Amino acid sequence: MEQFTINLLFVGASFALYIGIAIWARAGSTSEFYAAGRGVHPVTNGMATAADWMSAASFISMAGLIAFTGYDNSSYLMGWTGGYVLLALLLAPYLRKFGKYTVSEFIGDRFYSPTARLVAVICLIIASTTYVIGQMTGVGVAFGRFLEISNTSGLLIGACVVFAYAVFGGMKGVTYTQVAQYVVLILAYTIPAVFISLQLTGNPIPGLGLFGETANTGGEGSVYLLQKLDQVVTELGFASYTEAHMDTMNMVLFTLSLMIGTAGLPHVIMRFFTVPKVSDARWSAGWALVFIALLYLTAPAVGAMARLNITNLMWPNGTTGEAVSVEDIQTADEYNWMLTWQKTGLLDWEDKNGDGKIQYYNDKSDAMAEKAAANGWEGNELTNFNRDILVLANPEIASLPSWVIGLVAAGGLAAALSTAAGLLLAISSAVSHDLLKGQFAPNMSEKTELLSARIAMAVAIVIATILGLNPPGFAAQTVALAFGLAAASIFPALMMGIFSKRVNNVGAVAGMLSGLIFTLVYIFLHKGWLFIAGTNSFPDTVDGSLFGIQSTAIGAVGAAINFAVAYGVSMMTKDTPQEIKDLVESVRVPAGAGEAVDH
Repeated sequence: MEQFTINLLFVGASFALYIGIAIWARAGSTSEFYAAGRGVHPVTNGMATAADWMSAASFISMAGLIAFTGYDNSSYLMGWTGGYVLLALLLAPYLRKFGKYTVSEFIGDRFYSPTARLVAVICLIIASTTYVIGQMTGVGVAFGRFLEISNTSGLLIGACVVFAYAVFGGMKGVTYTQVAQYVVLILAYTIPAVFISLQLTGNPIPGLGLFGETANTGGEGSVYLLQKLDQVVTELGFASYTEAHMDTMNMVLFTLSLMIGTAGLPHVIMRFFTVPKVSDARWSAGWALVFIALLYLTAPAVGAMARLNITNLMWPNGTTGEAVSVEDIQTADEYNWMLTWQKTGLLDWEDKNGDGKIQYYNDKSDAMAEKAAANGWEGNELTNFNRDILVLANPEIASLPSWVIGLVAAGGLAAALSTAAGLLLAISSAVSHDLLKGQFAPNMSEKTELLSARIAMAVAIVIATILGLNPPGFAAQTVALAFGLAAASIFPALMMGIFSKRVNNVGAVAGMLSGLIFTLVYIFLHKGWLFIAGTNSFPDTVDGSLFGIQSTAIGAVGAAINFAVAYGVSMMTKDTPQEIKDLVESVRVPAGAGEAVDH
């Protein structure tokens, strides 16, 4: 059976499952649409949250960025997992106790201001839409490869699928769909990793194999896998894989931005509104972290092993021997994956010097200039290797069985589609529940509210699809921008709303607007206005950026501005009303708790 047919069977079966669940669990009321009727078990919710969280950025893009950068991009792992600890300890139980459907509703009530709620809606829509762009980028990559069509066509098909099950199911349908998607994506991620770890190290646990010795040298010639990888990449002029190269300030700010952005993302927080009790919200966060860890502990091994396999394929006789020939790429079975990915436009090569070989090396390295000149090389001939394709291509690169490749096809789509659905729910809830019903039409019927939510979701899909055709970076990089926006606007408002009685409505609005505007403008200055290529004023590099801070790390600075402005303005304006102080106290202190007594 051809690989294309196997891919279709795996993807078709998984999609039939998702759509069947969405129809079975279709939301019939606003409570089911926004919060799944508040009847989801903590373990179920933890698994759904993990699927919601492990998006195209985690499944498709993160390992690719780690593979081609190494140690520096471990910040993604530290920031995203650390953020869940913040979320579980500082936000989830308190927001569930407050008892509202949406983040914007909490902010509006806590800061006793329709304006605060409106600003929160704006922040939410901007952050979530940016996030969806990254997901649709991943959807396009996945569909493009496994349907063997262009990336653009894959993106358009994926948008239709997202619309089909997210619009009809609401939170109730999406919750149970995401449970199935988690099972698919975690199997699709770990099974190939186990195969590859056994191939390279003889260890079936990828995380342990990463720090083990290579299995194919043996005896006195054995070498640690990371040591071997460092050797081959430096011989080709690339930076050492295991050493830090990013400046410390950007790494710290980037990690912090991802952490607090995690704790401020509306589509994740919404999941904790679906459980029956406050304690369940904390348990849900704990279970989610367990399920997420299964993938995140595997990702570094996937990246490192894939980078070694790619280098070995491009230099089958070692880095001191001859590069792979054009003939081998076109005829040898182990290189079929290159021909397939070339159709998507995300992988390409060119024999620049006409020697019949494809030399893959860092042509920007001064150390390689002399060697390249001596050998007649005229530049890196692997001209395009999109980082987002690595995980999906990984089983093909390692020559794994066809069924594994089909499973990865289904897993990649599950990861991208599950998060896209959660984000679209957050956007639709903000528009229908917080904006339309909360601000302009309080007497809106439940039927009309559901209709407006679904229309808002459809519009969001269209916008994200258009912007996803020319994203501002790889999937994980685009998602990191969304985290920065959430960190700068929503997270401080939630923290101050729960833990400070003094911050008032004026301060909260001023803080959110300051953090959002500063961060958004900084991103646009470096990524292009409205993410339109060529309209940026500064290069998004440390040396060329406005303040020496890359756009993906600026969210932490925006959050600091938000906190400072909110507190400053609050101190200069009227104190918070007593009933709001009582409300904050009731959210923070368990019911029936009394003062401590001396025994």
